[in-house]
Amino acid sequence: MELYNLIVPVDNMLRKINDLIDFSFVYDEVKDNYCHDNGRNAIDPIRMFKYLFLKSIHDLSDVDLVERSKYDMSFKYFLHMAPEEEVIDPSSLTKFRKKRLKNINLLDLLINKTVELAIEKDIIKGNSIIVDATHSKARYNQMSPKEVLMDRSKKLRKTIYEIDEGMKKKFPTKTTTNVFEDEVEYCQMLIEVIEKEEVLVQYPKVKERLNLLKETVADDLEQLQLSKDQDAKVGHKSADSAFFGYKTHIAMSEERIITAATVTTGEKNDGKQLQTLIEKSIKAGMDVKTVIGDAAYSEKGNIEYTNENEMKLVAKLNPSVTQGFRKKEDEFEFNKDAGMYVCKAGHMAIRKARQGKKGVAANQVDTYYFDIERCKRCPFKDGCYKEGAKSKSYSVSIKSNVHTEQIKFQESDYFKEKSKERYKIEAKNSELKHRHGYDVATSSGLLGMELQGAMAIFAVNVKRILKLMK
Repeated sequence: MELYNLIVPVDNMLRKINDLIDFSFVYDEVKDNYCHDNGRNAIDPIRMFKYLFLKSIHDLSDVDLVERSKYDMSFKYFLHMAPEEEVIDPSSLTKFRKKRLKNINLLDLLINKTVELAIEKDIIKGNSIIVDATHSKARYNQMSPKEVLMDRSKKLRKTIYEIDEGMKKKFPTKTTTNVFEDEVEYCQMLIEVIEKEEVLVQYPKVKERLNLLKETVADDLEQLQLSKDQDAKVGHKSADSAFFGYKTHIAMSEERIITAATVTTGEKNDGKQLQTLIEKSIKAGMDVKTVIGDAAYSEKGNIEYTNENEMKLVAKLNPSVTQGFRKKEDEFEFNKDAGMYVCKAGHMAIRKARQGKKGVAANQVDTYYFDIERCKRCPFKDGCYKEGAKSKSYSVSIKSNVHTEQIKFQESDYFKEKSKERYKIEAKNSELKHRHGYDVATSSGLLGMELQGAMAIFAVNVKRILKLMK
């Protein structure tokens, strides 16, 4: 400790986190996933958990994270290691994620821990939450397994050529077949050649590209053989742009502490997650009186739910979302970013038209038209598409009596003042993506995305608590 006191300053972030949080809760959560009377002694679960925490803060691969823990004294201090102590093998992190964290709702657990801490430190004082969704692209983003390996090996070669163009002569001949196994074999030979160049692999940019390719070949081989990410789905950011991946639906206090989150596939509707986010926030310890969101959250069911629970919903009405009674509500959902309805097969309407007498809302409807060629081939066409029909549309009425009180509330000073707070969650989404690598999934599958979300949100909440305490 004397050495650490000299080297790691008292205002170091990791030292402050160590002093702030009692990580002993990790033992209680993972004990059922360990064998207590057989095998070798396990690496301390708290240390393994802290490694994942550091990975989220610094957005590093497992190999580079462990490598840094060899020489970074603040890392060693945080991990509760003696300065001369040996580090773990990077493969241990993969096993910890897959075997020791299974069957644990880590996302809710870590959020609740930080909210509890924020309330204890008197940081959360308000009773409002801000809600929004942020998207993360799937790791393989609709690329074939072979394309993923080709892309990563290409980036590695390009980085090496910037240092030593003569390496072209030493590299193996690129495969010309479309066989996945041939590409794997080529990548393995490429890795072997590069690892023999002791000077070359000392360059940080080469080492990072090399480690990423090795991790893809070794750790992700099983997932790659499944082609693309099987859980990821296509979602829409606007009428003209889409993404392939996941959505994380977030609730946040006005002090910018995330109070609840839920991870879904990319096509899910934002508004449908509101009740879950409110209930999770209350369970975490929040006293929710006001909910702030965009137009996606102003659908009829959400207005009724907040009214029943004596909450105010600060979300601007959108006639296309809040049209009141309509047929097949569960089969067609509104995408507020694109301004179009999406059917249960995930197909978005290609155009819309307003019908009825202009200026008379009671007689007007918005009609959304779908691509008829897709409808003909759709697996859900029974009961939805009529054989031989030349078009497929879905109509919604604009007027709804349910929203009369909400329209009045929308004109109030309280509504207008609270609406100004919504920008805060946009900034939080940006922090998650650009500082914690949340724009792209680091592994395949919904469970992997939930783990990534749990660690990223835990990291941003802890950092925010430290800042507000200071």
